[in-house]
Amino acid sequence: MKGNVYTLFYAATLGIVCALILTFAASFTAPYKKANAEAEEVKNILLALNIAVPDETSSEELLEIYKKNVKEEERGSIPVYVTIPSSENEGAVAMRFAGPGLWGPIKGFMALNPEMTEIRGITFYEQEETPGLGGEIVKESFRGKFNGLSVHDEEGNVGIIIKSGSDKAKNRIDGISGATMTCDKVQQMLNKALQNMIGEPQ
Repeated sequence: MKGNVYTLFYAATLGIVCALILTFAASFTAPYKKANAEAEEVKNILLALNIAVPDETSSEELLEIYKKNVKEEERGSIPVYVTIPSSENEGAVAMRFAGPGLWGPIKGFMALNPEMTEIRGITFYEQEETPGLGGEIVKESFRGKFNGLSVHDEEGNVGIIIKSGSDKAKNRIDGISGATMTCDKVQQMLNKALQNMIGEPQ
């Protein structure tokens, strides 16, 4: 009986100590996790806006580049990130987009030219798609297809198409082989973001 009490006391004490250690560790690392998340978000905004980010740039340096080149505004009720005019860039406006992917949320930034007629860049900073298939959306080989893509079709309607095919529509890019469902979902969330920002032509 005495042995059972000791065992229970020992287990309870050990559990409390472990919980306290984990709580302390989580509290200690929380600011660093937040700073890393903010730096990753800033990096994606800069990449979408085609603002050069040197390799091995620290979080502090990223924020300095961001403050020097980007100003935050609101257009209607939509927060946007606008490049500060300079001789090094032609200007762009980035917006956040998000939506459900095949296996989890997909989040990123899409940048348009100042006239809101074509895409300048796109990045994904959160996704849980299948590696080698839908997960390829983060690769430059896919993201680069959006650069210069018109956000209007031949009739002036707002929207892009992500679908492999032989037609030469100015608002269409090829999708990823074997990842049709992921591409469909990306298309939906990008078009929703475009509709919110641009709306239908007058």
